[in-house]
Amino acid sequence: MIEDWRHGGFGLYIHWPFCESKCPYCDFNSHVQAKIDQKQWLKAYLSEIDRYGNLLPNRLLNSVFFGGGTPSLMQPELVGQILDRVHETWRTANDLEVTLEANPSSVEAEKFSKFAKAGVNRVSLGVQALDDSDLKRLGRLHSAEDAKTALNIAQSTFERVSFDLIYARQDQSLSAWEKELEEALLLAGDHLSLYQLTIEPGTAFGERDARGLLKGLPSEDGSADMFELTQKLCQFAGFDAYEVSNHAKPGSESRHNLIYWRGGDYIGIGPGAHGRVTLGKTRYATECWSQPSKWLAEVDSGTPEKSRDPLSYLDQASELLLMGLRLSEGVSLDRVRSLTPQALPEASLDELRQLDLITTKARTIRTTFKGRMMLNAVVRTLMPG
Repeated sequence: MIEDWRHGGFGLYIHWPFCESKCPYCDFNSHVQAKIDQKQWLKAYLSEIDRYGNLLPNRLLNSVFFGGGTPSLMQPELVGQILDRVHETWRTANDLEVTLEANPSSVEAEKFSKFAKAGVNRVSLGVQALDDSDLKRLGRLHSAEDAKTALNIAQSTFERVSFDLIYARQDQSLSAWEKELEEALLLAGDHLSLYQLTIEPGTAFGERDARGLLKGLPSEDGSADMFELTQKLCQFAGFDAYEVSNHAKPGSESRHNLIYWRGGDYIGIGPGAHGRVTLGKTRYATECWSQPSKWLAEVDSGTPEKSRDPLSYLDQASELLLMGLRLSEGVSLDRVRSLTPQALPEASLDELRQLDLITTKARTIRTTFKGRMMLNAVVRTLMPG
């Protein structure tokens, strides 16, 4: 039987944990630090690539993703040396996707050109809004004009460019979001990531919200209206919703993120990075130490992983459903049942079909528009226990 992870592929995620400032909505593992010894970080990344190369030899690597933080703050030479070591360690796909996240405030034409020469072929820009007042509210250091300039530079430098926007912002009306999204679709190349603002515990926004100081957030119905409008406008413009929050022209989907959503294996390197790796017949969930100084010290000690936990077949099937049902392509019924035969009982499938939450066709289960809005409930219904 084919190893299950091969249905999704194999990727490498590298986390750069530093930013110029901390955004009030962000719950990612990012830190503001005045001085960074980039040579020390290069040594640690290369050491980790070597370690994983010994653990997972003879793999075909489909993607590399530099995330953060703000990886565009990395020296292009550092990125180039990392990618050189990656190519020395694994066979790479002919269409290897190498993505680097960037903030418009850290974009320079010359630096982008150097990233491209280093091997980056896809950039994801954290634009977040095309309105200056909202950018300030979101704690961003760039203006809308800066974002457009950065986008022009990126599109003239890289084969593929994506950018992010956040909607359901404070005091944002449905008509204002419609106008902003229409402008974004005109600016976009082949991919857009469009996220509803979520208020996470432990963030500045989370603390303000808990004290009743975060005003003007849309109602649940208002957010749902914005989500529905987003799907309609993107589809009309030829940007298919291949995932709940991600829209692309056909063939321009994020190959790296598809590895996550399709249940592939991926290595997570860097502070706080998560991974899913199959060793022998066991699949593991890995998590690295989150504090940058702690992670660096543990790399030197040979123990950068805070945890490496085996995943039961039930865990794997649950993850496959939770991630795969976010995709418009859905999930193979046979693949889920090969992991856990008691999953997806016919009575539950019938119930969800009658509620218009799923469809099943050609041995594939997909969520409907309504089902995507209730994904956790759908998965609970389909999984034993």
